Amino acid sequence: MSHGSRKTTKRRATTASAGLGLILVFGVLSSANANGADPKGLLKAMSDYMAGQTAISFSYDTSLEVVTKDHQKLLLASSGSVELSRPDKLHANRHGGFADVEMTFDGKTLTLLGKDTNLYAQSDIPGTVDHLVDELRDTYHRPVPGADLLLSNVYEELMRDVVDVKDLGSGVIGGIECDHLAFRAKEVDWQIWIAQGERPYPCRYVITSKEVDQGPQYSVQIHDWKAGGDVAANDFAFKNATGAKKVDPKDLIDIDELPNQFSPGGAQ
Repeated sequence: MSHGSRKTTKRRATTASAGLGLILVFGVLSSANANGADPKGLLKAMSDYMAGQTAISFSYDTSLEVVTKDHQKLLLASSGSVELSRPDKLHANRHGGFADVEMTFDGKTLTLLGKDTNLYAQSDIPGTVDHLVDELRDTYHRPVPGADLLLSNVYEELMRDVVDVKDLGSGVIGGIECDHLAFRAKEVDWQIWIAQGERPYPCRYVITSKEVDQGPQYSVQIHDWKAGGDVAANDFAFKNATGAKKVDPKDLIDIDELPNQFSPGGAQ
């Protein structure tokens, strides 16, 4: 049976909170639906496709939930784009309500430019994009949300510590029919929507924290996907077109998706 003919999981919706919102009620779902779809196999196919692309570019929109001390959920939104040339070139930008940031990596040097402040900082991190992602998380304590999708071994990274998998049928993201999969790990639950067909790229990725009160979510939605020869050439060299001032990396502040006032202990 082709992906296009797979049936979307049936849902029953009821109103809640005086008519505001919907509660999605699911029946018991096995790790693979009755139609024989294998969620791990679908994720592995996506991983293999991504790893096989020497050049990738896409635009994205993100949503980051913040929970205040009085349990109010706030949603912070950003948009940006990514250009990747394997194994060691990356250019990305993100523009939100609190920061306008550009990242350039040429295989040797990482440059972060704060466009709002016209300041930039550089760090020597020679190696691959995979190594860069690890260094940002482990050494600089600036993990890139959703960066798992850029790695050369997406399947191995995403499946680490997974204890449950579900195939939720089909979903449509930005007009693209996708396979909708859900996974559970110790610290997080996560869902992914993978485009059906010959280009199984991730259309949406949602992470839910289970160890933070109220279970806030982070989501990234991808559009304008291009790969291979469709990607415009880029030399990935930092160009200081605005005459930005160079500063020490520790002095480049307010470049994260979560601004200081929303951090633990910050003003809210």
